[in-house]
Amino acid sequence: MKKVFLLSVFCMISLLGMHAQKFALIDMEYILENIPAYQEANNQLEQLSQQYQKAVEAKAKEAESLYKAYQQTSAKLTATQRTQKEEAIVAKEKEAAELRMKYFGPEGEMAKKQEELIAPIEDNIYEAVKQIALQRGYDAVIDRASASSLIFASPRIDISNEILSKLGYSN
Repeated sequence: MKKVFLLSVFCMISLLGMHAQKFALIDMEYILENIPAYQEANNQLEQLSQQYQKAVEAKAKEAESLYKAYQQTSAKLTATQRTQKEEAIVAKEKEAAELRMKYFGPEGEMAKKQEELIAPIEDNIYEAVKQIALQRGYDAVIDRASASSLIFASPRIDISNEILSKLGYSN
Protein backbone atom coordinates (compact mmCIF):
# COMPACT_ATOMS: atom_id res chain seq x y z
CA MET A 1 0.00 0.00 0.00
CA LYS A 2 2.82 2.33 0.90
CA LYS A 3 4.48 1.69 -2.49
CA VAL A 4 1.26 2.45 -4.39
CA PHE A 5 0.81 5.68 -2.43
CA LEU A 6 4.41 6.80 -3.09
CA LEU A 7 4.09 5.89 -6.76
CA SER A 8 0.88 7.93 -7.13
CA VAL A 9 2.43 10.92 -5.33
CA PHE A 10 5.46 10.71 -7.62
CA CYS A 11 3.22 10.57 -10.71
CA MET A 12 1.20 13.57 -9.57
CA ILE A 13 4.34 15.60 -8.90
CA SER A 14 5.70 14.65 -12.32
CA LEU A 15 2.48 15.69 -14.04
CA LEU A 16 2.43 19.03 -12.23
CA GLY A 17 6.04 19.70 -13.26
CA MET A 18 5.31 19.13 -16.92
CA HIS A 19 4.11 22.04 -18.98
CA ALA A 20 3.60 22.59 -22.65
CA GLN A 21 6.70 23.69 -24.44
CA LYS A 22 6.42 26.61 -26.83
CA PHE A 23 8.01 26.34 -30.23
CA ALA A 24 8.48 28.79 -33.04
CA LEU A 25 9.71 28.44 -36.59
CA ILE A 26 11.82 30.64 -38.77
CA ASP A 27 12.67 30.28 -42.44
CA MET A 28 16.29 31.38 -42.67
CA GLU A 29 16.25 31.36 -46.48
CA TYR A 30 13.22 33.65 -46.52
CA ILE A 31 14.80 35.98 -43.97
CA LEU A 32 18.11 36.15 -45.82
CA GLU A 33 16.55 36.82 -49.22
CA ASN A 34 14.70 39.79 -47.69
CA ILE A 35 17.89 41.41 -46.35
CA PRO A 36 19.55 43.62 -49.00
CA ALA A 37 22.95 43.45 -47.27
CA TYR A 38 22.91 39.68 -47.66
CA GLN A 39 22.12 39.95 -51.36
CA GLU A 40 24.98 42.45 -51.80
CA ALA A 41 27.36 40.15 -49.91
CA ASN A 42 26.37 37.24 -52.14
CA ASN A 43 27.00 39.35 -55.25
CA GLN A 44 30.44 40.31 -53.96
CA LEU A 45 31.25 36.67 -53.20
CA GLU A 46 30.10 35.59 -56.66
CA GLN A 47 32.28 38.21 -58.37
CA LEU A 48 35.26 37.25 -56.23
CA SER A 49 34.67 33.57 -56.95
CA GLN A 50 34.65 34.22 -60.69
CA GLN A 51 37.84 36.26 -60.43
CA TYR A 52 39.59 33.51 -58.45
CA GLN A 53 38.29 30.82 -60.79
CA LYS A 54 39.74 32.65 -63.81
CA ALA A 55 43.14 32.84 -62.11
CA VAL A 56 43.07 29.12 -61.31
CA GLU A 57 41.97 28.24 -64.84
CA ALA A 58 44.74 30.40 -66.31
CA LYS A 59 47.32 28.52 -64.24
CA ALA A 60 45.83 25.18 -65.31
CA LYS A 61 45.93 26.27 -68.97
CA GLU A 62 49.60 27.13 -68.61
CA ALA A 63 50.25 23.58 -67.37
CA GLU A 64 48.17 22.18 -70.23
CA SER A 65 50.03 24.18 -72.85
CA LEU A 66 53.36 23.05 -71.38
CA TYR A 67 52.14 19.46 -71.61
CA LYS A 68 51.00 19.85 -75.23
CA ALA A 69 54.32 21.41 -76.18
CA TYR A 70 56.11 18.57 -74.42
CA GLN A 71 54.08 15.96 -76.31
CA GLN A 72 54.95 17.54 -79.64
CA THR A 73 58.67 17.79 -78.96
CA SER A 74 59.35 14.88 -76.60
CA ALA A 75 60.69 12.60 -79.33
CA LYS A 76 63.40 15.14 -80.19
CA LEU A 77 64.47 15.78 -76.59
CA THR A 78 67.23 14.14 -74.64
CA ALA A 79 66.40 12.25 -71.44
CA THR A 80 67.60 15.19 -69.34
CA GLN A 81 65.51 17.67 -71.32
CA ARG A 82 62.45 15.43 -71.02
CA THR A 83 62.90 15.21 -67.27
CA GLN A 84 63.23 18.98 -67.02
CA LYS A 85 60.06 19.52 -69.09
CA GLU A 86 58.14 16.94 -67.06
CA GLU A 87 59.23 18.59 -63.82
CA ALA A 88 58.15 21.99 -65.16
CA ILE A 89 54.72 20.57 -66.05
CA VAL A 90 54.32 18.97 -62.63
CA ALA A 91 55.42 22.20 -60.94
CA LYS A 92 52.86 24.21 -62.92
CA GLU A 93 50.10 21.72 -62.07
CA LYS A 94 51.13 21.94 -58.43
CA GLU A 95 50.95 25.75 -58.61
CA ALA A 96 47.41 25.51 -59.99
CA ALA A 97 46.37 23.12 -57.21
CA GLU A 98 47.94 25.35 -54.55
CA LEU A 99 46.21 28.39 -56.01
CA ARG A 100 42.87 26.53 -55.94
CA MET A 101 43.44 25.66 -52.26
CA LYS A 102 44.51 29.23 -51.49
CA TYR A 103 41.29 30.60 -52.94
CA PHE A 104 38.72 27.84 -52.43
CA GLY A 105 40.12 25.67 -49.64
CA PRO A 106 38.51 25.36 -46.20
CA GLU A 107 40.64 28.22 -44.89
CA GLY A 108 41.04 29.95 -48.24
CA GLU A 109 40.29 33.46 -49.35
CA MET A 110 36.66 32.68 -50.23
CA ALA A 111 35.98 31.17 -46.81
CA LYS A 112 37.54 34.20 -45.11
CA LYS A 113 35.58 36.65 -47.24
CA GLN A 114 32.35 34.74 -46.63
CA GLU A 115 33.01 34.84 -42.89
CA GLU A 116 33.70 38.57 -43.12
CA LEU A 117 30.57 39.40 -45.14
CA ILE A 118 27.96 36.85 -44.06
CA ALA A 119 28.78 36.16 -40.39
CA PRO A 120 27.74 39.64 -39.12
CA ILE A 121 24.37 39.32 -40.87
CA GLU A 122 23.81 35.86 -39.42
CA ASP A 123 24.86 37.10 -35.96
CA ASN A 124 22.26 39.89 -36.16
CA ILE A 125 19.59 37.39 -37.12
CA TYR A 126 20.59 35.11 -34.27
CA GLU A 127 20.37 37.98 -31.77
CA ALA A 128 16.93 38.99 -33.06
CA VAL A 129 15.73 35.38 -32.80
CA LYS A 130 17.14 35.12 -29.29
CA GLN A 131 15.47 38.35 -28.15
CA ILE A 132 12.07 37.40 -29.54
CA ALA A 133 12.36 33.87 -28.12
CA LEU A 134 13.16 35.21 -24.67
CA GLN A 135 10.40 37.84 -24.80
CA ARG A 136 7.77 35.33 -25.90
CA GLY A 137 9.00 32.43 -23.77
CA TYR A 138 9.79 30.05 -26.63
CA ASP A 139 11.62 26.93 -25.55
CA ALA A 140 12.93 26.26 -29.05
CA VAL A 141 13.12 28.04 -32.39
CA ILE A 142 13.54 25.74 -35.37
CA ASP A 143 14.81 26.74 -38.80
CA ARG A 144 12.31 25.41 -41.32
CA ALA A 145 14.91 25.57 -44.11
CA SER A 146 17.34 23.20 -42.37
CA ALA A 147 14.88 20.94 -40.52
CA SER A 148 14.77 18.08 -43.01
CA SER A 149 12.48 15.93 -40.88
CA LEU A 150 9.89 18.67 -40.34
CA ILE A 151 6.80 17.54 -42.21
CA PHE A 152 4.23 20.13 -41.19
CA ALA A 153 4.12 23.18 -38.97
CA SER A 154 1.37 25.68 -38.50
CA PRO A 155 2.07 29.03 -40.16
CA ARG A 156 0.95 30.77 -36.96
CA ILE A 157 4.19 29.71 -35.21
CA ASP A 158 6.41 31.10 -38.00
CA ILE A 159 8.13 34.23 -36.68
CA SER A 160 10.23 34.98 -39.77
CA ASN A 161 8.44 38.27 -40.48
CA GLU A 162 8.89 39.34 -36.85
CA ILE A 163 12.62 38.67 -37.16
CA LEU A 164 12.77 40.85 -40.27
CA SER A 165 10.85 43.60 -38.49
CA LYS A 166 13.16 43.37 -35.48
CA LEU A 167 16.11 43.81 -37.86
CA GLY A 168 14.47 46.84 -39.46
CA TYR A 169 13.33 45.26 -42.71
CA SER A 170 9.75 45.20 -43.85
CA ASN A 171 8.56 42.39 -46.07
